[in-house]
Amino acid sequence: MRHAVLFSVLSGAAAVAPVLAVLGTDSARLASRPAAALTAGGGPRVVEYRGLRVPVPAGWAVHRLDADPARCVRYDRHAVYLGRPGPQPDCPARVVGRTEAVHIEPAGDGRSARTVVHADKLASLTVAPNADHETRLTLPEAGVTITGVYGTDPARLQRMLRGTRLSAKWTAAPRRPVPSSPDVRREAPANGSVPDADMDRPWVRGKGFDTCTAPSLATMKAWRPSFKVTNIYIGGAARGCAQPNLSASWVKQVREMGYRITPTYVGLQAPCGSRPQRFTRKNAAKQGAKAAVDAARKAKALGIPEGAPIYFDMEAYNSKKKACKAAVLQFVDKWVERLTDEGYIPCLYSSAKSGIRDVGWATGISKPAGIWFANWNGKASVYNDPYLPDRWWSPHRRIKQYRGGHKEKHGGVTLNIDSNIVDGRVY
Repeated sequence: MRHAVLFSVLSGAAAVAPVLAVLGTDSARLASRPAAALTAGGGPRVVEYRGLRVPVPAGWAVHRLDADPARCVRYDRHAVYLGRPGPQPDCPARVVGRTEAVHIEPAGDGRSARTVVHADKLASLTVAPNADHETRLTLPEAGVTITGVYGTDPARLQRMLRGTRLSAKWTAAPRRPVPSSPDVRREAPANGSVPDADMDRPWVRGKGFDTCTAPSLATMKAWRPSFKVTNIYIGGAARGCAQPNLSASWVKQVREMGYRITPTYVGLQAPCGSRPQRFTRKNAAKQGAKAAVDAARKAKALGIPEGAPIYFDMEAYNSKKKACKAAVLQFVDKWVERLTDEGYIPCLYSSAKSGIRDVGWATGISKPAGIWFANWNGKASVYNDPYLPDRWWSPHRRIKQYRGGHKEKHGGVTLNIDSNIVDGRVY
């Protein structure tokens, strides 16, 4: 998170068949070229994957994950990702915000979508707006799952997906054999650590870290001796990284290792923030309530029970702008009220000198039960912060992110993380 600054069936606009007609003459040759060559040109082109011919807009990158398994699937950049990511993507500590991007991977391994679309219906797909700015579908003829995200306008994503075609020469491809070595994403944590005796206590003290995509179970095991708390990004229109490892099983096994978790929802941002996904002064209250409903749904899907905290990630904004500040307070007010109604404990992440300070001083609004504040001054203490009086959210209701993105190595594994000190609400 930056304290200083700061896919559900596919809706309707122009098809791109004319583009494909131009490009289709040499798609096999193009598909065989390295991704770097595909990204360097100035004109439209198609790439092929498991019989799919995908139109790629000019300027978009193409990444083949089978050849580059450590590649982070990022939703804040125009790109097409082909294949499954590796067990431990090399992601930044924090990516917030979305633009149009597409990820196509073999179906299965729990990543299939409930929405099934057949190849003869691709040209009429509709991308409907939703809270995640995301759509996911399975195309059975190719045996793939397509995940697409958009920034502010789903029609842009829709135009690309409507132009995707199944090659006439494609016959139901056999599924890739399961590798003989175990997939660390599904590996049971054979660790010797003993979970805390008070795992059900609503708060904890200790060292924590957060990173953009949930690490593999193997990495979590390696890092457990050094950390007690980890963060997961459970959803939201501004969640910037894919989550290939995150599942209810992941949450359960990480908890069994003894970790406590801060579930975080990265939804629409402040009107004067730097991300394109924003609420407005007019719809702030409505969007705050919608975010709470969606966050509760996402938490349930991950096996996180009612009574657990969920943090809303409100990135830093210019709180000197009174209308913007007022919109944030309205949003937080409804986030707190509605998430409480949904049975979860409403909490808030933000900058110490914008969101947390503004909510702390506000009157007449419902306030979060716990806070996670960013002040990258390197001081690992939840108290004595210049922007937050010690009486606010005390005791056991504070987490401080005291250092921004950097690399650390524990148990022989390196991650890019933000550092946290915890004396606050956790699952």
